[in-house]
Amino acid sequence: MTVKQQWAIVAIVVAVMAGALRVGSYVLRDELRQIAVGSKAPDFTAKTIDVSPVTKTLENYKGEVILLNVWTTTCPPCRQEMPNMEKLYSDYKSKGLKIVAVSVDPPGMEQAIRDFKKEFNLSFDILYDASGAIEQSYQTTGWPESFVIARDGTIHKKWIGEDNWNSQGNRRLFEQLLAAK
Repeated sequence: MTVKQQWAIVAIVVAVMAGALRVGSYVLRDELRQIAVGSKAPDFTAKTIDVSPVTKTLENYKGEVILLNVWTTTCPPCRQEMPNMEKLYSDYKSKGLKIVAVSVDPPGMEQAIRDFKKEFNLSFDILYDASGAIEQSYQTTGWPESFVIARDGTIHKKWIGEDNWNSQGNRRLFEQLLAAK
């Protein structure tokens, strides 16, 4: 094999690899998109925990200020932050705040999630995504993980771990977002 033929083979291999990277990045574009403050919130699909579940998506909350919380029933920090979320919701729901808490417990945990909701007397939306798809689309790294989403669908705050959602700083953030039309 001549040097010229070797270089031709190298060029073909490089071209094939570049094409594969391009196709791969197109196919995986949603998974590769960084979920960060200022980025558009990805859509999600989850079901209510009612006896006759209803499927909800981000579209159901379009134009609303949303606190999206990803959690599980067995997560101690998730349990600790729920009362503060309920207090925040009771104070701001009349101004348009939506809290959407999506449980990512394993399949078959609907009753445990209903019991959790009852135990904490939660009045905001509790959804269930046993598939974990929301964890993929929002690139979560643990529980709880929360996203504050403005009316225009952009993420204004991303928080990993427990937060005091009823703190003065968080209340100010929600007041600003709720005031923006």
